[in-house]
Amino acid sequence: MTAEASSLQARARVHAALGDPARLAIVDALTLGDASPGEISAELGMPTNLVAHHVNVLQQAGLLTRTRSEGDRRRTYLRLVPGVLSSLTAPRLDATDRVVFVCTRNSARSQLAAALWRDRVGGDVASAGTHPAPRVHPRAVRVAHEHGLALDPAGTHHVDDVVGDGDLIIAVCDSAHEDLTARVRPRLHWSVPDPGRIDTDEAFEATFTDLADRIDRITPTR
Repeated sequence: MTAEASSLQARARVHAALGDPARLAIVDALTLGDASPGEISAELGMPTNLVAHHVNVLQQAGLLTRTRSEGDRRRTYLRLVPGVLSSLTAPRLDATDRVVFVCTRNSARSQLAAALWRDRVGGDVASAGTHPAPRVHPRAVRVAHEHGLALDPAGTHHVDDVVGDGDLIIAVCDSAHEDLTARVRPRLHWSVPDPGRIDTDEAFEATFTDLADRIDRITPTR
């Protein structure tokens, strides 16, 4: 079995163990601090035999462990195993030399994505379009500025002039993802609606939030 398959199975066991509301409540309680089974029973209003059952399931899934009290040796405490909960998140994106965000007109989504990446991740990043507009959309420039980011209003580029070998290409619109089929092929596709179709400040703000959430979800922490 590969390490990746083993990791998936371990995560699946943890997810299954947390699928019961009572077990999730026990984990929530132990997130704040260690507790004895009796204390968990009293805090959650759960019969001790039921607590014992759920604790066994959580322990078999690798979520918690028992330690003997240094005071009253007859008492045991439950504690969460460090790092298990954080392992539930899907693997993040591996480090890459250069990222290129692509949309159709390179006037909003790809520009905002590149600016967000530069600010939150750093490193070499660019944006491009399959049919670039003459200028960046004014509302994209405005929403970036409101979040402390800068966009060059005249800085649009064609994908053929930007993408190089080894770049991680992320298409941030459906049309670009579907158009790029030859040498320039996106590795990732984010189906982000075109805010220019609605052309309101709210639409561009929603696009910014969508892109920010996606970047925060997949990128390695600094």
